[in-house]
Amino acid sequence: MSTIARAPQPVAWSEGTWTTPPPAAAERDGRLLVTAAEGSDAWRLTSYGFVHDSEHALLAPMPDGTAMEVEFDAAFEAQFDQAGLFVRVDDARWVKAGVEFSDGDLQLGAVVTDGMSDWSLAPVPEWLGRRITVRVSRSGNALTMRAGAAGDPLRLVRVIPFAAGLEAAAGPFVCAPTRAGLTVPFASWQRGPADAALH
Repeated sequence: MSTIARAPQPVAWSEGTWTTPPPAAAERDGRLLVTAAEGSDAWRLTSYGFVHDSEHALLAPMPDGTAMEVEFDAAFEAQFDQAGLFVRVDDARWVKAGVEFSDGDLQLGAVVTDGMSDWSLAPVPEWLGRRITVRVSRSGNALTMRAGAAGDPLRLVRVIPFAAGLEAAAGPFVCAPTRAGLTVPFASWQRGPADAALH
């Protein structure tokens, strides 16, 4: 058996299934332009008390030992505009990893949900308007989230407990909790081998 790692391969936009179909999604020059519905979001209970499960996530299988990666342009301007990569097991167990516009700045972060959601953020105002890469790697009992802006190396963002036996799907997502008209162009969606090391 070969020990050479497989190179990441493009995932066809047509391979994915929407959790909530967006108002518009169009392929153009190899990109997928996704327009979010006003009020779309993903959250469960914590602090706010509500459950939102109206995110537009285009998902394909993500078995153990693989990684998913998306690239998109982050020209955000309204509160909570967001995009990135969504990993889903079921309604109560999922992760959204990416960037969002919060309190006047672009923020890098994740929401990890296992019955209830948590939320972590770090400001990255220098990424606004740039192409963003978000990568989530699944290996053993963990998801490892990395992200970066064009021209910069990917940085480790978060390590998330994730049982090896779970059936999961992952892919690009968009939400626009506070406005209509957010369109995010996704430049690529790839699947490949899980990252070889945490550091």
